[in-house]
Amino acid sequence: MPPLIPPSRREALRLLGAGITLAAGGCSKPVEEIVPYVRAPEQLLPGVPVRYATTLSLSGFARGVQAIAVDGRPIKIEGNPLHPASLGATDVFAEAAILDLYDPDRSRTVTERVNGIASWDMFERALSAPLASVRGAGGRGLHLVTGRVTSPTLARQIDALLRALPEAVWHVHEPIDEGNAARGAELAFGRPLRALPRLDRAETILCVGADPLGPGPDQIRLARAFSERRGDPARFGRLYVAEAALTLTGIKADARRALHPFDQPTLLAAIANALGPGLSAPELPEEARRFARAAADDLKAHEGRALVLAGPALSPEAHALAHWINARLRAPVDYIAPPDRIEGRTPASLADLAGALDRGSVTCLAILGSDPVASAPADLDLARRIERARFSVHAGLHGDETAGATHWHLPLTHELESWSDLRATDGTASVVQPLLRPLYDGRSLHEILPLFAGRTTTAGHALVRETWKDRGGGDFEGWWRRSLHDGVIEGSAAPFVDPGEPRLPVLPEIRRQEGLTVELRPDPCLWDGRFANNAWLQECPKPISKQVWGNALALSRKEAGRRGIEAGDVVRASVGGRAVEVPVVIESGIAEGVGLLTLGYGRQRAGAIGNGIGADAYGLSTQGSPFLLTGVELGRTGKTETILRTQNDVEIEGETEKLFRQIDLAALARAEPRGIGDDQPTLLSPWKGDADGHAWAMVIDTHACIGCNACVLSCQSENNVPVVGPEEIARGRMMHWLRVDLYDAGGSEAPRAGFQPVPCMHCEHAPCEPVCPVAASVHDGEGLNLQVYNRCVGTRFCEANCPYKVRRFNFFGYADGQSYANLGAESVRAQRNPNVTVRARGVMEKCTYCIQRIAGEREAAERDGREMGAVVTACQSACPTQAIRFGDLAKPGNAVAELRKDPRHYALLEELNTRPRTTYLANLRDPHPDLKEDHA
Repeated sequence: MPPLIPPSRREALRLLGAGITLAAGGCSKPVEEIVPYVRAPEQLLPGVPVRYATTLSLSGFARGVQAIAVDGRPIKIEGNPLHPASLGATDVFAEAAILDLYDPDRSRTVTERVNGIASWDMFERALSAPLASVRGAGGRGLHLVTGRVTSPTLARQIDALLRALPEAVWHVHEPIDEGNAARGAELAFGRPLRALPRLDRAETILCVGADPLGPGPDQIRLARAFSERRGDPARFGRLYVAEAALTLTGIKADARRALHPFDQPTLLAAIANALGPGLSAPELPEEARRFARAAADDLKAHEGRALVLAGPALSPEAHALAHWINARLRAPVDYIAPPDRIEGRTPASLADLAGALDRGSVTCLAILGSDPVASAPADLDLARRIERARFSVHAGLHGDETAGATHWHLPLTHELESWSDLRATDGTASVVQPLLRPLYDGRSLHEILPLFAGRTTTAGHALVRETWKDRGGGDFEGWWRRSLHDGVIEGSAAPFVDPGEPRLPVLPEIRRQEGLTVELRPDPCLWDGRFANNAWLQECPKPISKQVWGNALALSRKEAGRRGIEAGDVVRASVGGRAVEVPVVIESGIAEGVGLLTLGYGRQRAGAIGNGIGADAYGLSTQGSPFLLTGVELGRTGKTETILRTQNDVEIEGETEKLFRQIDLAALARAEPRGIGDDQPTLLSPWKGDADGHAWAMVIDTHACIGCNACVLSCQSENNVPVVGPEEIARGRMMHWLRVDLYDAGGSEAPRAGFQPVPCMHCEHAPCEPVCPVAASVHDGEGLNLQVYNRCVGTRFCEANCPYKVRRFNFFGYADGQSYANLGAESVRAQRNPNVTVRARGVMEKCTYCIQRIAGEREAAERDGREMGAVVTACQSACPTQAIRFGDLAKPGNAVAELRKDPRHYALLEELNTRPRTTYLANLRDPHPDLKEDHA
């Protein structure tokens, strides 16, 4: 690939002037009117946050959010309670989107591979010749590649382009594409359908390779439904999970089996045979047979309230069998037409594009908003094939791997600075409205696509309004403002359809191969790799392995021991003539003969944050089996690598239950509420509070917590928590104010685990306070343990005296001159919350219960002449399962005070008598009496 040629002096001066102009207007509000989520102020008040309803996408699907802006700067993302896909909560990807907006590595201008920096006019002139050739042939030779399209406006534009150029070909590439599920539904019902499982109506659930509580576009909705059902002991039911390696759903299971992927279809066949068809299937191991019998009996006993889910790595036939089982169980599943289809059009695949490139029939290739060079199966070898296109262009937020393979690269605008619309997984549509003008010289896909039809660019605002012009009736402007205000287009959800009776499929014969079977999964922090340059997500611990800044091949202890491999050894994993080098990590709950590797790492053109981090799992994937590799050989390289983790495995015999409490459902009726520390002696006088009578406290329900880390990212965004980078993490110097610990009361082969978020405990008898020589750690009259930054001299006595290890010391000026990589750039500073101090080097910092939010509500109450209302902390607002509750113990009827009376209530390290204000509710399980704990 030829190197980029630097611009001439004249061109550099022109671009510098343009950059100054863009910077001056970048944090201005858009020209078009945008509507605040709540009552609009008469004028913008300096320093007063304003909320706007908008929409963010994940793999093309919508999640409604509220974006908080201060003085025209978006600083925080929260969920939109009116949107069915977010329900007022967020996930790690939505929280981190705000940092992507300010990413210094975002594309800023049009570039041409040979001549370097260019302009939109230069691109349009270059496009005119291949476009004329394509138009003369009725579109033949034009190939358009996009990600999943749920935008009604973009779908309308693509449809119009294909009508004008009928010989053009539209390809869709989505790395996490649910292709087997889609083909399975079509196999079962004879037409494309999307299943919407209703976990809130299911009491017995069997997941076979499925992770409905794990990361993905539907995580928030499914997690909320699951936690609401499990919160009612009368409808508690049981969750059965059979999977190759631990997932978030597996952690919450009442009965779990580590099962080889080849045995999972057989398990489904055993469940189906319990309902009557008599399918022929191989024999299961004895423990798996007992698991299948118990699950089948439970499912049949809860007909109408039982549900079976199949995972993405299973074959289409296995998915079709799951639909057949659900029909026999009258399972709570709704079916809709897929919201990512254009009526009458079936997009082509990347394999079709590869064939066209090999034939030399691609005159003009446009890859819009996708990065197939980095994320396509390795056997397609797209980087080499794209060279055969006569003219190629890529549009994206970054100059990524695909941008490096095409002739032209066009900068895209971020969703927070552009107009669009998107549909959620249930078909609900919402408008994407910008919070500020584009920071750089980018355009949206809506503004780029008309160029390939030979038309001038139309503003995205006008295009979106045109899509919905017939929806508003006689008062379109009123309807439009209401839709922007609510963040949801009313009545736009897809109608449910009657799928009819599903066909009983014939399961294909599975032939086991020698070697290791490796399951590829989306990464819980980077998803499919599109977030690789996001420092918050790189430093976010993976929920189960707690690894940061990289990925690793996970093996069970038995499998690693059989192969003579230890944690940290770097192995060469090879299959089908392709190989990657990857370190090994030992994890609990992985089936024998199976390895686990997450996607999204090993990027070479992600940016200053993501380049060269981890191993590229896409380098092993194939078109035929993108998520399951068979016959993988592991060879030693003689190298070792430190696995960066924020929590190490420590085995404390008999002590886990003292730190993380679990209780069986049968024992719940016998449990009685008790006070925290009431029976402990103390020389300190009891806490009395102050004149205003507030007593802030937090209760965290570990039973509802799924360990998704949304609270961790929300706290980081709200409180200006810095990123320290891999070198500092290796020294144990992480800075998160909130962590989510993973406790396992079982063993390495039989996990019985749960998650426990740990912020500052805000102890009434705080051990950190009496040891501070400068009174920087103090207690206020409302029960808050506060840190006075301008007093702190960095003795770290408070950290040493804290039994919960929740205090973080600023070894460097992470946010002031000593930032990691490019995080000190001016654009990144624009994200910081002005209501929270940016800490300097040498001070101790920790959770403050979002005291800035408490102060804001107090000021508002005083201004309005009323009592203080509810205060919602950042972690509480983000939690998809509402596991975190915060409130005033002194306020009559407060929900937190009621939760502290729950029989499951306990305090962490209660025997120390620190009287923490942050307390917990124990995890609940309902194990099957006939099943032993799982073992691999």
